[in-house]
Amino acid sequence: MMRKLVSAAIGTALAVFAGISFHHSRHLREPVVPGPAVSRVATLGDYFAPLKGTINDANIYILEGKEPGGTVLLLGGTHPEEPAGRLAAWIFAENAELRQGRILLVLSANRSGTTATRIGGAYPADFTIPTAWGGQTFRMGDRWSNPLDQWPDPEVYLHYPSRQQLAYVDIRNLNRCFPGRPDGLLTERTCYAICELIRREKVDIEIDFHEAELQYPVISTIVAHERGADLAAAASMFISSLEGFAIGVENSPKALRGLSHREIGDATGAISLLLEAPEPFLDATRGRTDRRLLLTGRDPFVVRAGRRGLLFEKIDEKGWPIDVRVGRHTSTVLQVLEIWSGDHPDRAVVVAGVPRYAEVVEKGTGAFLKDPKSVDPGRLSFE
Repeated sequence: MMRKLVSAAIGTALAVFAGISFHHSRHLREPVVPGPAVSRVATLGDYFAPLKGTINDANIYILEGKEPGGTVLLLGGTHPEEPAGRLAAWIFAENAELRQGRILLVLSANRSGTTATRIGGAYPADFTIPTAWGGQTFRMGDRWSNPLDQWPDPEVYLHYPSRQQLAYVDIRNLNRCFPGRPDGLLTERTCYAICELIRREKVDIEIDFHEAELQYPVISTIVAHERGADLAAAASMFISSLEGFAIGVENSPKALRGLSHREIGDATGAISLLLEAPEPFLDATRGRTDRRLLLTGRDPFVVRAGRRGLLFEKIDEKGWPIDVRVGRHTSTVLQVLEIWSGDHPDRAVVVAGVPRYAEVVEKGTGAFLKDPKSVDPGRLSFE
């Protein structure tokens, strides 16, 4: 009897501890200090009313320049377990100064996905980026929408409108549900809202931030819809010669449906690009899945896999630190915008104040995050 009571007490204590952890992860508020170019903050629900008030009614930071020009949409958090994209978008939101055109920023495209971690993955619930003012903590997130917000998964997921059969769990994967459908499940409705945003705001270029495991062949690259192939190729050439790192180009496959670079390019007038940076944290051969691995990108097991020819990207004892991954994204966006603006002066998007790869690597990501305690609380937004 005593053994049963002790077991029940231990089980109750573990359940309480886990519940507190899950609640903290789901409700952690991430402050954003809107930068000088942010004119207003809208939400996806403003573009598709059925999403209003739901967990995926994500903030849209609208940055406007002094001169009219084109419009670019940057999507962070499509896969929240790939944090470099959210952090790169954060840097734009808090630092960008627009001379011409507009940038629309979504930091948490699948906000539901930021409130859970992968089941069985032993992910940390959050991580902290060091700053001069003490550090900022972010939710870790998962690849899929939180089951608390969308459940159950179907036995078979048929993508709309292609009816291609995809993995059942991908009904909660934002990057397998584009272009979405207005009467679909939460993740599909979120994709539909993003496409409505693109259509109504007449977005010229949409860029989706991602990271990939080194065992995945589509890595260190720009995946481009055919209408953006020339832009991506030019950006790759200039980046590889000027920015201090190499990035390739992949054509968006027409046979694989649901991905942003294919469906947004087909369903809207926007040029659609997707950026992939290396993230050893996601590799199946990794060791302990903790905050250190997430931030340093160093793992001896992934290095050994590379020595055996099992990877599609190089890695050594230096790893792939978060600053390297964030810097790759900021520089790639800036290079794309410079090429686009030179070719389309009437639709130019000219931005200053955003650090490039070398500066992010030198100073660290935290150097470009603003202290929320240093501004009027009325100016803050929260993710």
